[in-house]
Amino acid sequence: MSHLNTFQQLLYYYDHNGMYVLQQFLRHFLISIYGVLFAAIIGIPIGIFIARNHKLGNFVISIANVIQTIPSLALLSIIMIVMGLGVNTVIMTVFLYSLLPIIKNTYTGMRNVNANIIDSGRGMGMTNWQILYMVRLPLSLSIIMAGIRNALVLAIGITAIGAFVGAGGLGDIIIRGTNATNGGALILAGALPTALMSIITDLLLNLIEKWLQPTGMKKEA
Repeated sequence: MSHLNTFQQLLYYYDHNGMYVLQQFLRHFLISIYGVLFAAIIGIPIGIFIARNHKLGNFVISIANVIQTIPSLALLSIIMIVMGLGVNTVIMTVFLYSLLPIIKNTYTGMRNVNANIIDSGRGMGMTNWQILYMVRLPLSLSIIMAGIRNALVLAIGITAIGAFVGAGGLGDIIIRGTNATNGGALILAGALPTALMSIITDLLLNLIEKWLQPTGMKKEA
């Protein structure tokens, strides 16, 4: 009976606060997107650069690994001390957490390009720059997209705790539920759209990843 009451309360909340939930959904998504986008702008060039130097690559990836091991709430608190409350603090947290999968996948993708293909490009008179954007990047693009996909799904979860520093998003609804006496419906009201966002994002990026994969590398059904 209590589950039925919770479900009714959930429907009632969505009926009376649908616009608010939608606003927080979009806010949550944009914070996640901005953090991952900035990480991609920085991380992809770093991944390309370190792919040429294996020792440097291990060092950079180790640093990114260290950042990844810091609990998200702890990292958020550290950044908050420097940047204060608000959206920028959460975006910076998402940015730092997104660096590892993006750098690592870019590095892996670049390193896994067949050396014979690169030698063929050089034999055709291609410059290093031409080999990069005509050979290496196209063959690595699906792997890079897989890193961005992992980063964005991770970012959606991290953004949920951004409500603790006044960034808003769906985490704000969840926190209200945890502070309420009978807040089960409120927790679900924030948690369900967050899970839905992760699932839809993962499916869409998976389709894009497969679409970007070179024809010769696609597995036959």
